[in-house]
Amino acid sequence: MNTFAKITATEAKLFLRAPFAAAGGLLLPSILLLAIGAIPGMSKPNEAAGGLRLLDAWVPSLIVVSLAMLALQSIPAAVATYREQGVLRRLATTPVHPVNLLGAQLLIHVVVSLAGIVLVLVLGNVVHDVPLPKHPLSFALTLVLGVVATFALGLIAAAVARTSKAATGVALVAFLPIMFFGGVYLPRPFLPDVLRRIGDYVPPGSQPLQDAWIGAGVQPLQLAALAGFAVLGTALAVRLFRWE
Repeated sequence: MNTFAKITATEAKLFLRAPFAAAGGLLLPSILLLAIGAIPGMSKPNEAAGGLRLLDAWVPSLIVVSLAMLALQSIPAAVATYREQGVLRRLATTPVHPVNLLGAQLLIHVVVSLAGIVLVLVLGNVVHDVPLPKHPLSFALTLVLGVVATFALGLIAAAVARTSKAATGVALVAFLPIMFFGGVYLPRPFLPDVLRRIGDYVPPGSQPLQDAWIGAGVQPLQLAALAGFAVLGTALAVRLFRWE
């Protein structure tokens, strides 16, 4: 087993010892799905949702929950904790470069978030007859861009914060708007039109995910906006990041 694999295995064990983070990204979206599906009227077509069931219209927002919890809450706090405790500084003096630790953290959080999204898709389809994405390739492309963009924002928070508490506070600057524009607090069909339009271009891409889901054409400009967030966010995180 190489160094990166060993670090990843160790970090995975440590991650599982913090059940809130794991449950938040993996299980919370599915729990919300089951709870929302049990509300009378959520499984009936709604004119405000373009004839879709409100439950179907809310599924992309549950994807936002999984990504936001892990990318904008868990990983900034984890990385800032390692900096606060001097772990990154000590690793920088060894042959095991701290980038291995950051890579392991990213891999674990991305895998858990994707597992949470798959669980939502499967449970939604089996329990509430939520259809699977009609354009799976467009859905996958949007999801990849959304994952990179959202985690890039989380790494920016991790880059500038010196303590875990500070990282959580900094990440809220992105966490709250992403949850709001993603339709988590209020279903997107009920948001004012101007707020919906803003949300169309905010990571992780609730609208293009919805469009790919129902078989409508995904707007290239929305994908370009996600790609811009991904590229610029990653570049800024790399620019700002300090081991100490």
